[in-house]
Amino acid sequence: MDSVRLEQVDLQLLHALHLDGRAPFSRIAEVLGVSDRTAARRFARLRATGTARVTAVLDSRGTGHAEWLVRLRVRPAGAAALARTLARRPDTAWVTVLSSGTEIVCILRVPAGHAAPLAALARHPHILDVQAYGLLRHLMDGRWFGRTSALDGEQVAALRPPPGDAAPVVLTDLDRRLLPALAADGRAAYPRLAGHVGWSESAVRRRLEELRRSGTLRFDVEIDPAALGFPTQCLLWLTVAPARLAATARALAADAETAFVGATTGPHNLLAIAVCRDEDALYAYLSERIGALDGVGRVETSPITSYTKRVAPLG
Repeated sequence: MDSVRLEQVDLQLLHALHLDGRAPFSRIAEVLGVSDRTAARRFARLRATGTARVTAVLDSRGTGHAEWLVRLRVRPAGAAALARTLARRPDTAWVTVLSSGTEIVCILRVPAGHAAPLAALARHPHILDVQAYGLLRHLMDGRWFGRTSALDGEQVAALRPPPGDAAPVVLTDLDRRLLPALAADGRAAYPRLAGHVGWSESAVRRRLEELRRSGTLRFDVEIDPAALGFPTQCLLWLTVAPARLAATARALAADAETAFVGATTGPHNLLAIAVCRDEDALYAYLSERIGALDGVGRVETSPITSYTKRVAPLG
């Protein structure tokens, strides 16, 4: 990825796209006080350099899928290629390399009631060990402040889309063609989407609005926190007393250093992603904040070396 210096208008643009990934640049430009051309040109630059892109994210619960958090202990020499292979799988939602290439963590989405496909992974020559835990619930309703602190309340209100009706949706053949195209480019124009899926533009537009209104589909902005000035990132596996689980999750979700909190099965019952400006800030967060939380019995840290697929869980 080319190095891109983010200016205030870029940060505002990214915040706006977090609120509504398909908002017209004309509406975003009006709220930001810039020209349509400036908003479009700024985003085109961010996308062309690999700094940021808009992607579609499917709600697993709404589509009858379960999420598995899979930890793979791997041979360092094969970690990068294996991570790329996992990222190309349609059932992976997130792939990251940890601990200087000795571990990969990914999220697999499978139909509810089905086990994660671990047997095939275990046979891979570069995988030394496989562990899988159910990702029971995402516990961070808000978005990480590093991506959503550039706009004021009035601007947020002007750009936030209206709430949906949360009605259940059954995925169709059109959806199965449309969703991969939107995952690759969440801002793809309707004529392009129609040509890709072989349906009419009006049918694509109508179905996309239905999926968004039901909450089945949302749009997110993929960006490495390092581009925002937070290069030190770490997975935190926490073992929390059951009676303190909800309170601990709420406390973590309110922290500026936390980008994700989720409840899991297995020896650890909470997973968090800490995002900090440097190692000193991470140390302070672990020792002064995590260490002071009542009910936290054990913390395992796994430094994030690189992201290969970022669709989730960074919120």
